[in-house]
Amino acid sequence: MQIIPVGEAGKPRNQFPPVYVGGTLIHEDDIAREMQHHPAEELAEAWHEAAKSLVIRELLLQQASRLNLDNIEDEEDRIARVLELELNVPDPEEQDCERFYAANPGRFCSPTIMAVSHILLAAAPDDIEERMRQEEAGRQLLTALLDGRSQFNQLAKQYSACESRHQGGSLGQISKGQTVEEFERPVLSLTEGLNPELIETRYGWHIVRVDQRIDGEQLPYEHVKPQIRQYLSESVTRRAFRQYLQVLAVETGIEGVDLELPDSPLMQ
Repeated sequence: MQIIPVGEAGKPRNQFPPVYVGGTLIHEDDIAREMQHHPAEELAEAWHEAAKSLVIRELLLQQASRLNLDNIEDEEDRIARVLELELNVPDPEEQDCERFYAANPGRFCSPTIMAVSHILLAAAPDDIEERMRQEEAGRQLLTALLDGRSQFNQLAKQYSACESRHQGGSLGQISKGQTVEEFERPVLSLTEGLNPELIETRYGWHIVRVDQRIDGEQLPYEHVKPQIRQYLSESVTRRAFRQYLQVLAVETGIEGVDLELPDSPLMQ
């Protein structure tokens, strides 16, 4: 992803309309400085996200003045006090937590654990000829394994480019998040035994054998209730914050930028 430069050459000077919050101008120099926190492929996108962030901040600071909070010196503390006074977010009720738990069983499971062995036939991602050659070699080795003409640990020791070859190809126990995504995604869906298909990753081609699979089990509701309550509370708070900003924007008036309101970085 390209990071839009900041400085004289990076300022979107004269390219975008002036931005106002009420009668207050958001200066283009401030938007240019803010752009470093909003990397994007296109200059217009980075400018828009930076301008939107400053508009939200200015909306809240103006509301602080209307609430007679200018005596709070630090702007961050002033904004926090506005939200504390203005956002009325109810705590999730027990039935809401129970309903969310019942509707999302897959989110509350212990991880699936697998004992996996592999043979890596290495090839660089941009070396097309070598990847084709190693794919064909992998298919031949896989056929020998499926036919029973060869032993997995022997082939791993002889052909694998991974250090696991010293353990017969064994990677030990793995679970979600412990390997690269393009390896993990297909492997975690496998049953025990030799996978009859090669798996391709950035490192090359893999012959994979699942030595043991222990599927995750759904965790008891009481165990995950605090997690659910926090998630629902944060979700409701984000929604209330968006609605609150929409009201402020209408009352104050915004010019020069569309104030689309997904989850704001102020709420992270």
